[in-house]
Amino acid sequence: MTTSLDTASLAPRDKAQILAQALPYIRRFHGKTMVIKYGGNAMTDPALQAAFAEDVVLLKLVGINPVVVHGGGPQIETALKRLGKKGEFIQGMRVTDAETMEVVEWVLAGEVQQDIVGLINQAGGKAVGLTGRDGGLIRASKLRLVDPRDPTIEHDVGQVGHIDQIDPAVVQALQDDQFIPVVSPIGFGVHNESYNINADVVAAKLATVLQAEKLLMLTNIPGVLDQAGQLLPELTPRRIDELVADGTISGGMLPKIAGALDAAKSGVNAVHIIDGRVPHSMLLEVLTDEPFGTMIRSH
Repeated sequence: MTTSLDTASLAPRDKAQILAQALPYIRRFHGKTMVIKYGGNAMTDPALQAAFAEDVVLLKLVGINPVVVHGGGPQIETALKRLGKKGEFIQGMRVTDAETMEVVEWVLAGEVQQDIVGLINQAGGKAVGLTGRDGGLIRASKLRLVDPRDPTIEHDVGQVGHIDQIDPAVVQALQDDQFIPVVSPIGFGVHNESYNINADVVAAKLATVLQAEKLLMLTNIPGVLDQAGQLLPELTPRRIDELVADGTISGGMLPKIAGALDAAKSGVNAVHIIDGRVPHSMLLEVLTDEPFGTMIRSH
């Protein structure tokens, strides 16, 4: 899946034609914000990491404002294993005790974030890492996770956060100064305590607050698949309810779809779940008319 597009054999005229076809999209999205949820294989495969960084820098250079929100599930799992801990999930949310929270902060705000910032800078961009504490970006409180089958049951998932407020001022200031914000999904509470927040949820909320043109969610699958494994190019709220009810959408896909739908209903013009295993998948989605992945519609 990580084979790069072979452009060496293209004639110069064909290369120019490809660039010319991107012009209407560059014009349409110039000055607009795009929030990108970066996760899955795209974060762990070196060739895909490089392609992702190049895409982000190219978008910035043509006048689009990318904001990256990253996950780090596999890296957190690796770090927990070293400590002899096993990750536990309820409804797609990682159960986060105090020790796990320390690991989450160290991995996300340290190792993973700095890797992404370094990759983007290496590709010619100017990336800056942020957590929810920086500029008071993400204020959060403890998530109350109610059981979907029995509303009287509430699951305690520890220091998992519910977003109370996002103040985008620091992100906007960086954008205006030609920087590319890279956000770790960690919020802070009224007593300065840390909260682990699902990265899909942060990306969706940030896209809403920034009035982003697009929310792009990179995943390890071609998009949302039906039970036969076929790609669903579009999803409406009613269809999403049906897929949740029959178990097609479950686990980690639940917060992803919920966040995507919230963003679509809150004015983000286009929400796409796309295959992060395809090199330059963001450019294929943003700068071509090829349908790619699953688009979430608000109605």
